[in-house]
Amino acid sequence: MNEMKSGNGSIMRMPELLAPAGNYEKLMTAVHYGADAVYLGGKRFSLRAKAGNFSQEKMAEGIAFAHAHGVKVYVTVNILAHNEDLHGLEDYLRKLLAMEADGVIISDPGILMIARQAVPELPVHLSTQANVTNVSAAKFWYAHGVSRLNLARELSLAELSKIRKEVIGELEIFVHGALCISYSGRCMLSNYMTGRDANQGNCAHPCRYSYALVEEKRPGQYFPVEEDERGTYIFNAKDLCLLENLPQLVASGVDSLKIEGRMKSIFYVGGVVRVYRAALDYLNTLPQEAWNQPKDIKIPKEYIEEVLRSGTRGTSSNFFEQRPGATEMNYLTSRVEQSYEPVAVVRKTGSPPMVEIRNTMLPGAEVEYMCRGIETRKVRIVQMLDVETGAVLQKANPGNNVFLECEPPLVDSEVLAILRRKIM
Repeated sequence: MNEMKSGNGSIMRMPELLAPAGNYEKLMTAVHYGADAVYLGGKRFSLRAKAGNFSQEKMAEGIAFAHAHGVKVYVTVNILAHNEDLHGLEDYLRKLLAMEADGVIISDPGILMIARQAVPELPVHLSTQANVTNVSAAKFWYAHGVSRLNLARELSLAELSKIRKEVIGELEIFVHGALCISYSGRCMLSNYMTGRDANQGNCAHPCRYSYALVEEKRPGQYFPVEEDERGTYIFNAKDLCLLENLPQLVASGVDSLKIEGRMKSIFYVGGVVRVYRAALDYLNTLPQEAWNQPKDIKIPKEYIEEVLRSGTRGTSSNFFEQRPGATEMNYLTSRVEQSYEPVAVVRKTGSPPMVEIRNTMLPGAEVEYMCRGIETRKVRIVQMLDVETGAVLQKANPGNNVFLECEPPLVDSEVLAILRRKIM
């Protein structure tokens, strides 16, 4: 947990902001937009096998990049392991230690035991899949060498606050991102339907599918599956968003706030991280007396509006205040229609900057430059010049590198900054 001065000079303890890094570009994006730490996976032992993930060489490079910017890196070793999965584990853990990873995220007790024996110097963070829901469970894991617990997502504020009061070790909670339909993420639906084991990192996300009823003697005749008139996405939970609850979480004394999304885009990672970073920085300016009633502290409306522009299935506070019900599900569609999309990423600064195009762009378009913090700057594309030939482009396609002339000019742009546009 970071100690930072509040607006009146008093010390307010701000939790770490922990961001997903599904690949090297997402790691750099998270660092750029203000993460205090990132978590990532290698090619083995990780519960997001379909993310870009990191070779050992790229992981070492990513750790070095993060450390150069004062950001910590935690590596996921969080599969539920079978005997054959343990081959090579000790060597892998020793390599993580040599790379100077700041910790490993583990859910399996067997992997934990091996880690404590092979690399006792390497801090262990317990995954949410270990399902810590009470004080006794928390004390059990601390007694077995875990330094941080990612508490189960099925806890209310009152429950996590009680655990905080009773234990000394670090506590981490998820504050934003996709929610699994199964308890603590231990789902077999993907395995049954596709043969892809979610607990080994290969989830096919069947909870996001649209379902219908078919009678075996009438193939091809599909009937909608509905609860009342609510639709056919019967397992599709809304996304977690605790941005409005941030003051209570800070006051509760948790050490780390975790964002889900190693499979998501850099637009999502950068967009969500920048808002939570800005919100924590805003809370850090409040006078100490404001924290006497943290529930009365309001996150400004523009922060809430801004985080929704990064893409969502709808939002839910999950178990934070009460047990979720039917209103926490999205029965109508797999996701809410997105209002913004990324168009470019700054690759070199200058006047004009050089950007990599991510969505087709035409001269005259209005786009928004996503600053660090909550601000955005609107600019109009005047002209695009091909980096290789200098030719003026009438259309830029994804993957093109162009010099971007804007009005007003982007004279102080930063490498890794994202430009977006509103979807008309």
